[in-house]
Amino acid sequence: MLKLSEILVSRKDIDRFDELLTAVQDVARSGERFLRMDVKPPYPDTPDNWEDQLEAAFSGLIR
Repeated sequence: MLKLSEILVSRKDIDRFDELLTAVQDVARSGERFLRMDVKPPYPDTPDNWEDQLEAAFSGLIR
């Protein structure tokens, strides 16, 4: 199980929420099966429904 905080720590180059969505999609494509939302993304453009959007990106509903 991968934690969202692990993505945020390993990807210091991410500055916006839409970039995080892409990173989450990349992680899902690499074969990771589970993503745990353990922290809120620290970006000013993080939407209120950030958990739903990240889950959709991880499960392949957003392309």
